[in-house]
Amino acid sequence: MIKNLIKYLQKKSLKDKNFLYLFDEPPKGEYICLDCETTGLKPRKDEILSIGAVLIKDNKIIFRKNFNIFVKPSSNVNVESIKIHQIRPIDLENASEPKIAILKLLEFIGARPIVGYYIKFDIAMISKYTKKYIGIKIPNESIEVSSMYYKTKKRSSEYEFVDLKFDTIMKELNIPELGKHDALNDAIMTSMIFLKLKDKTPAKTTFYTN
Repeated sequence: MIKNLIKYLQKKSLKDKNFLYLFDEPPKGEYICLDCETTGLKPRKDEILSIGAVLIKDNKIIFRKNFNIFVKPSSNVNVESIKIHQIRPIDLENASEPKIAILKLLEFIGARPIVGYYIKFDIAMISKYTKKYIGIKIPNESIEVSSMYYKTKKRSSEYEFVDLKFDTIMKELNIPELGKHDALNDAIMTSMIFLKLKDKTPAKTTFYTN
């Protein structure tokens, strides 16, 4: 009931009705796994520098259906942040304007659920832009792989610590490591995590409404 009300209010706030497709019924068995590289960890003030995403369909990663784009920041990238995301000024010379990048991303995602590792941060970052360009936060449901992993771990008590670091999950699931701090590679690795955990976790416990 609340979920339907939220969607109704979002539709009313939508500036451009061309984006009503975001509220369509998602294609069965399809998901978009994405990752953003950003200037920092504060959605209100930081910016997206790159976005990588890949389509998951019928329990397969469709590598040819991927999205990989650099996004032009409003100012020069801080030297300290380059050490983290490893995106250099030269990498951003031909970057897309934020509006072009975000609208292309929405077209790629469609109405599909969005999968990610600490996906609420990525959703918050993307929503900052969609709010500006189309009037609403991104309405897609999201799936958190660290939550899926947590639910599969057997614990002696509810207070037992579970290591949810990305590297730990990768190692535990025996997933090969691709180049780090690359949005597309991170999205592909997260897709592998999702597919390994998907049948072990009840779907209804892993979906979140943004």
